[in-house]
Amino acid sequence: MDRSLPVAAVVAVVLMCCSGICRGERLGARECEDLGFTGLALCSDCNALSEFVKDQELVDDCRKCCTEDSDDSISKLTFSGAIIEVCMRKLVFYPEVVGFLEEDKDDFPYVEARYSYGSPPKLIMLDDKGEHKETIRIDNWKREHIRQFLKEKVKPVKSDS
Repeated sequence: MDRSLPVAAVVAVVLMCCSGICRGERLGARECEDLGFTGLALCSDCNALSEFVKDQELVDDCRKCCTEDSDDSISKLTFSGAIIEVCMRKLVFYPEVVGFLEEDKDDFPYVEARYSYGSPPKLIMLDDKGEHKETIRIDNWKREHIRQFLKEKVKPVKSDS
């Protein structure tokens, strides 16, 4: 009986540590939103993100906010449009985003620029109804990565008229 108490204590400590580790792997919806990953659904999107952005911390945060792809899920989600949202005052700190907005945006008629006070640079991805579907921060992206991402992920809905 003397030995069972220390064993039970060790088991309890191990279980508490394991639950803490498990909780550390996933972030809550609010934490993910604060990081700019609202609605980012599939972990395969994080893999795609890692191809465009070489910031391992950002990719790790993405993986903490995603859900595993299922066999029947479409790993290549596409959207019908996008909004690049950024604070006008902060643009000076993001020359790659400025370059895209000034020189490349006209190549993407389905992408709107929106200036919002205090907003870090992000892509707001839209569904076929023009509704907000996902948000992806693009603070550290290069101009060519923004172009490539939009080419791969945004497929505008063709109108019937």
